[in-house]
Amino acid sequence: PVGKAQLRRKGNGIALLAFGAMVGAAESVGARLDASVVNMRFIKPLDAECVARMAATHSLLVTIEDNAVAGGAGCGVAELLNGQGQQRAALLMLGIPDRFIEHATREQQLAECGLDAEGIYHRVERELTGRIASLRAVD
Repeated sequence: PVGKAQLRRKGNGIALLAFGAMVGAAESVGARLDASVVNMRFIKPLDAECVARMAATHSLLVTIEDNAVAGGAGCGVAELLNGQGQQRAALLMLGIPDRFIEHATREQQLAECGLDAEGIYHRVERELTGRIASLRAVD
């Protein structure tokens, strides 16, 4: 149905919200991290019910898109969560950075941006490591 996301994998703690061609890489990373993987399918309309459910049941949401982060699908998810008053889950937005990307194959460009499976995995791991270190600093 139009505007409905598809849960591809049920996991714990982390939900990977993948847009478009990034679903395959998200599934690979989801298996390694025991994360939920959602094929968001639509940017407009976003599946507000699915996003709210993932935010309520996971501590970290990661949006993954092969588009610019600024003004992209991740920003749409952030706006939706903010509008819902959601404060439980943290949000990490992965996408193309706001800089020139050298000419190369699509796979090489995605790897340069950290949007291949390895890059996504390492960025999520870094985020988790940083959150753990922040919690320890508070103790």
